[in-house]
Amino acid sequence: MSPNAQKPKIIVILGPTASGKSDLAVKLAKKINGEIISADSRQVYRGMDIGTGKILKKEMAGISHHLLSIASPKKQFSVSQYQKLANQAIKRILKKGKTPIICGGTGLYIDAAIDNVIFPDVPPNRQLRKKLEKLTVADLFEKLKKVDPRRARSIDRNNPRRLIRALEIVLVSKRPVPKIKKQRNYDVLKIGVRRQPKKLKELIKKRLLKRIETGMIEEIKKLHEQGVSWKRLFDFGLEYRWVSLYLQKKIPQAKMIEELTKAINDYAKRQMTWFKRDKEILWVNDYKQALKITKTRGY
Repeated sequence: MSPNAQKPKIIVILGPTASGKSDLAVKLAKKINGEIISADSRQVYRGMDIGTGKILKKEMAGISHHLLSIASPKKQFSVSQYQKLANQAIKRILKKGKTPIICGGTGLYIDAAIDNVIFPDVPPNRQLRKKLEKLTVADLFEKLKKVDPRRARSIDRNNPRRLIRALEIVLVSKRPVPKIKKQRNYDVLKIGVRRQPKKLKELIKKRLLKRIETGMIEEIKKLHEQGVSWKRLFDFGLEYRWVSLYLQKKIPQAKMIEELTKAINDYAKRQMTWFKRDKEILWVNDYKQALKITKTRGY
């Protein structure tokens, strides 16, 4: 008997941004009586809908979705908080006799949900964060490289929130960021949505233009009017960073679209770098392939 035979079954649908994960997850959920748990570090925030590509009510097709719009964008939301809520959602779904389907592109959130990862017990240090927030992203990365070269090799060097958190752990604990310890309680099937680089670039460009047409700029302007600072919006990265610069008249719209397209493509590459290290992922091109795999694995 497999060591996973008695463990509850969970499916993970992952892949780079714009690859079609949400659509695939909904189709699978309908077929195998599942509910979906979002694993996206920005879709947890309320009011950040168009900019994060949050699934629309009509696209959910009656399938329950969890951990969308659960936090205020004015406040920090940690991976530890996500882990706790994800574990609760998994238990609720299993109790109903349904299959939890974790869907998203934030690798750290996926690991937190399925692997019972133990994160460093270092609480936020507001004084230290204030100092670090004055540094540029490049300076933060250089600082991390000096104090913890191993973590610097794997971190997203363009993400100020991650860099500050890593530095906070090192400087407060006086130790490098510990390696993530995993302890899995589930029988996990990981399905990755694969797109050829050229096709993914086309999907990213098409989706970005559609977001602009459907009110992304207005949505981000409204967030600022509701009290989300320009700095906070900048720190959210990608759409929020470049649109906030445009709204402050620091760059023209054409430049915003050009830089944002490049930033999203770079982000998709970083996501794939993270996922490629995971040999458990079974890559598919479409729903038909995904369904075949789930049936083979007894879902």
